[in-house]
Amino acid sequence: MDYLPIFIQLRGEPAVVVGGGHVALRKVDLLLKAGARITVIAPKLHEELRALAVRGQLDYLAREFQPHHLDGVGLAIAATDSREVNAAVSAAARARRVPVNVVDDPELSTFIFPAIVDRSPVLVAVGSSGQSPVLARRVRQQIETLLPARLGALARFVGDRREDVQKSLAPAQRRPFWERIIGGFVGSRVLAGDEKRARKAFDDALSASQQSTGEVYLIGAGPGDPDLLTLRAVQLLQQADVVLYDRLVSDAVLDRARRDAERIFVGKEPGGDHHKTQQRIHDLLVQYAKRGLRVARLKGGDPFIFGRGGEEIEVLAENGIPYVVVPGITAALGAAAAAGIPLTHRRLAQSVTFAAGHALDDESLDWRSLTQPHHTVVFYMGVSQLPRIAAKLLEAGASPVLPAALVERGSLAEQRVVRGSISTIAQIAQDEKVEPPALLIVGEVASLAKAENELLAVADEARRAHAPLSNTEIAAVGSPP
Repeated sequence: MDYLPIFIQLRGEPAVVVGGGHVALRKVDLLLKAGARITVIAPKLHEELRALAVRGQLDYLAREFQPHHLDGVGLAIAATDSREVNAAVSAAARARRVPVNVVDDPELSTFIFPAIVDRSPVLVAVGSSGQSPVLARRVRQQIETLLPARLGALARFVGDRREDVQKSLAPAQRRPFWERIIGGFVGSRVLAGDEKRARKAFDDALSASQQSTGEVYLIGAGPGDPDLLTLRAVQLLQQADVVLYDRLVSDAVLDRARRDAERIFVGKEPGGDHHKTQQRIHDLLVQYAKRGLRVARLKGGDPFIFGRGGEEIEVLAENGIPYVVVPGITAALGAAAAAGIPLTHRRLAQSVTFAAGHALDDESLDWRSLTQPHHTVVFYMGVSQLPRIAAKLLEAGASPVLPAALVERGSLAEQRVVRGSISTIAQIAQDEKVEPPALLIVGEVASLAKAENELLAVADEARRAHAPLSNTEIAAVGSPP
């Protein structure tokens, strides 16, 4: 370790910056945030520094640096373009045992500025011992993406309640209590800006700390690629004691859970008793949460898009169990993006509908509306019902040559895209042995292929003639049949 990483309290302390240019301005900004009393020494001054001096936010000495300028100060910074001046500042500071930083010159410095992630009062400092400031900034950027924007609010929320916890709980109980608070429902509410519910949940948790109820995280796992998980999903998976997962959750996604978490498969198999399986899921969620455990309900796609998440939160609410919902990239969005099929397009589709392929006999589904021009329909769970879906659409007025595409195992390495028209897609799927999970995308966007510009030109011409694309026209621009 070349440097001891420390945080210095400068509020109200005198600090001197030698230099009046843009680099000096950057250092002055940091010192102002730390509450230091700043004096800038330089023959000339940057306009923004001059404005700060006019507003009384710093003192300005329009002269050359002299060693006595560092008498009694708490910190010094040399930010001139003269190494001779910088060396003089360094020597004067060392003689007075004043911490000194010479910008971009570690040899003349007794401390260096790290790259900073500021979520005050939470601060993260990243340094490279002066070897590579660019690398330190890159690491800082990566950390920035991991930390919630309202992390500082959570720190203040916790700080305001430390004394209450110390009075109420024995020392051995405090750490596990704070872990539940910060990583669970209370922390999630604070990070979401809902401090009213967070305060109530905190008070309830502290009152029942001897027999605390657990909590449930309904997490969308996305279409399968683990890199498409949200940061919040990964954070909560790392905190969960138990993970209930369905059959659409890939092994790679499941690997992002905490290693010692209990994993329970609760997937619904095709042809099985889905009502019975769902009731078992409800029972497990309640049982584990009432034992004080943190339970992750991990669902493929998004919990609220054909995921029965709404039913699960109803059960949790009835049992007084706090829950957090983490949205995921729903299968339609993930699979279409991975296949290069835009669900909406300025010239081809102005609206999109998600429909359940197995609900063919649901009278509330308006099939005629699904066949409207400039419209895309995505059918979930429809592989086994392809002939009936096609028949329903044709009966409702869809053109037989309306483009259709099947995306099998979207976003995964085994992804496959099968294209055709609404009148041919069922037979093509049978010939190609397409298996679930796969999505059916119906609409002009499903015909988009590599020769996109040529296809758009043909589509525009067909639309002007009030005629759908024919199979011949689609094939002519390079799309599959």
